[in-house]
Amino acid sequence: AAAELRHLLGGLAADDLVICLLSGGGSALLTAPAPPITLADLRATTGLLLAAGANINELNAVRKHLETLKGGGLAAAAAPARVVALVISDVLGDPLDVIASGPCVGDTSTFADAWAVIERHNLADRLPGTVAARLRAGLRGAIPETPPPGDPLFARVRTAVIANLPRAAAWAAARADALGWSPSIGNLRHEGEAREVARQIATLATAAPADARRCLIAGGETTVTVRGDGIGGRNTEFALAAAIAIAGQPGLAIASVTTDGDDGPTGAAGAVATGETVARGRALGLDAADYLARNDSASYFRQVGGLIVSGPTRTNVADLYF
Repeated sequence: AAAELRHLLGGLAADDLVICLLSGGGSALLTAPAPPITLADLRATTGLLLAAGANINELNAVRKHLETLKGGGLAAAAAPARVVALVISDVLGDPLDVIASGPCVGDTSTFADAWAVIERHNLADRLPGTVAARLRAGLRGAIPETPPPGDPLFARVRTAVIANLPRAAAWAAARADALGWSPSIGNLRHEGEAREVARQIATLATAAPADARRCLIAGGETTVTVRGDGIGGRNTEFALAAAIAIAGQPGLAIASVTTDGDDGPTGAAGAVATGETVARGRALGLDAADYLARNDSASYFRQVGGLIVSGPTRTNVADLYF
């Protein structure tokens, strides 16, 4: 696919216009290893980084220095044509050089940054030979750096974020208002373990005045450290941890949903918990804490009720919490 895209961009003139649609997942879907690196080499390197716990910024810093279309490479392939990039952001804060590994913008990372990631995760001796050779050549200056922000290459490139989490939260607030709720938008950059963030949200919810129909909206993208063998996603795990935190409290509900409608292997977008969720489970002989410990949150809500099933929305801008 990357080769076909490069072919389509070949031979363009200055009066041509390229419209580039980017979304999360672009790093995986647009893959063009720099020779002699093979797809297998790139796959092995990505696997090592993921297993070592590298975050998305670290992962993409390395990717951009092993491939030819990332880190401004697509804009270079389209030159001298004009480029308009329309971006759906699934990265908190919308860093343009991280979303889909920034194929149309200047790269803020360098070969030195990429190698620092490798050393930080103790992977230097485990990399495929072609990958290690390219990164070391870049450190020596034998390979040009990816073009930085401000490079003349990007003078004819315009980029606009057309969907992101703040916009999704604003639409949610407008919908809540139309339904007769009083909405307010809080922190949209929550990260960390889903169950810990859920407890933070529960604390905020219980501290809010228990007056008329209030709707507090937050968001982010949490993670789950899997220790059990259950069925769940980060949003159903969030909701189950919230259920435990608000157990027995009347008039309160907490929901966690992914904006793409697909919370991992659950078949749901997420779940909603109320003060009665834990009691309903107990009446069925279910221990909420045990299900949470086994990362089996979707199974719990499937029996107790509370799964939110929307079907795929085809747009991913992280998660919303209500």
